[in-house]
Amino acid sequence: MMTRRDFVQTTALATAGLMLGSTARADQTGFPVVRIPESQRKFKSAAVEKAIQEIQSSIGNKELAWMFGNCFPNTLDTTVDFQIVDGKPDTYVITGDIDAMWLRDSSSQVWPYLPLMKDDPQLQQMIAGVIYRQTKCILLDPYANAFYKDPNKISPWKTDFTDMKPGVHERKWEIDSLCFPIRLAHGYWAATGDTAPFDENWRQAILLVLKTFREQQRKDGKGPYHFQRTTRVQTDTVAGKGYGNPAKPVGLIFSMFRPSDDATVFPFLVPSNFFAVISLRQAVIMLEQVCHDEASAVECRLLANEVEDALKANAIVNPNGYGDIYAYEVDAYGNFYCIDDGNVPSLLSLPYIRAVQKPEKDDNKSEDWAPWNTYLNTRRFVLSKNDPYFCQGTAGEGPGGPHSGMGMLWPLGLIVEALTSTDDAEIKRCLKTLQTTHAGTGFMHESFNENDPKDFTRSWFAWANTIFGELILKVYKDRPELLS
Repeated sequence: MMTRRDFVQTTALATAGLMLGSTARADQTGFPVVRIPESQRKFKSAAVEKAIQEIQSSIGNKELAWMFGNCFPNTLDTTVDFQIVDGKPDTYVITGDIDAMWLRDSSSQVWPYLPLMKDDPQLQQMIAGVIYRQTKCILLDPYANAFYKDPNKISPWKTDFTDMKPGVHERKWEIDSLCFPIRLAHGYWAATGDTAPFDENWRQAILLVLKTFREQQRKDGKGPYHFQRTTRVQTDTVAGKGYGNPAKPVGLIFSMFRPSDDATVFPFLVPSNFFAVISLRQAVIMLEQVCHDEASAVECRLLANEVEDALKANAIVNPNGYGDIYAYEVDAYGNFYCIDDGNVPSLLSLPYIRAVQKPEKDDNKSEDWAPWNTYLNTRRFVLSKNDPYFCQGTAGEGPGGPHSGMGMLWPLGLIVEALTSTDDAEIKRCLKTLQTTHAGTGFMHESFNENDPKDFTRSWFAWANTIFGELILKVYKDRPELLS
């Protein structure tokens, strides 16, 4: 059976050919037209088009402006299936090169559009539809990572040794799959004040998230989830007869897979546990203020505090001269794995997901500074050659990860490096690398060879495209001179 990795590799060149086939004519800037024709676009947003026009007419770096015009609308152009179902918006968002909706990817693909909703009611309605659709997905199976639009569709992964259901594409348990929809819901509500998507179904989905997180603390046995796959790819199946490698139940949440859909080595995935803490606290606010469910809010708050305390006690290591750093994975028996991944959540991305932030008090002495200083030490480590997956080649340097293998640099990781940086030189270096490694396509890819940008994976990866647009907008707002 073809794996997701195999599928991506075999379709990358074909898709690239389709995209590059549209470059026969050039626009007035001299760059080829690679965005799909307007008549073929899945969803149109006046606010997104206005943002493209503003960037392209304002910044001096015309290649970055061209790339922004291709990448920022890519989710809307190619992946959105929007309709009204039973009087409510319903939005199915594919990841790109696979016709399935990942909870993580779909949340991230529309996230950069949130600030534009105030000027575009149709865009707001489309994103509300994502929230409604994600609620249905979680209620169908909180352990699944990817779903179909058709609730009766049977997955090619139906032979996986897990409890597969119709409508589920893949059932890899990843903590972040339940965190990203909460992040999107909270961001949508904060931006609009609209409470319509947060009905009783949504509340029940949040309670199911809480139940699932508690089950995967595994204080009373292994819990209901198990997963194995017949595969030649080691990271596509789970050790320990489908329950993962052993770990001590200390309050952290077990995660059998990473955001890359690769199996964990040690089951306490640190960045995802951090993400759970911030997501549970966002759920607390919404349960209190929108759902008026104080009892459930209390339970979410207690779990968030427990996981946070367990991270403080078990996630910090000091292995290699960088001082205290966060491990990527631990087992609470004293074993740990020090790497990072180009995906999100990652250790590098902790400020981006608002899990760790620089304290407002500038004294560097208060207890609040401890997690930030640990993050800074961790950042120095993961952006160094002591991280085995850090890339440093002739085409560029930056975060990689196990999913694509050694020497494969992730644009998504580079973008997160820039989004979490306060250093102009670092941000400019990241922008330059992104500009010089799109291999003539005008789009972001999943990863590329650190010495040869034309050797890339996934020519159609909407999340990477949209978050690139998010980066350009942030730099344009905060440091426009870097785009000159």
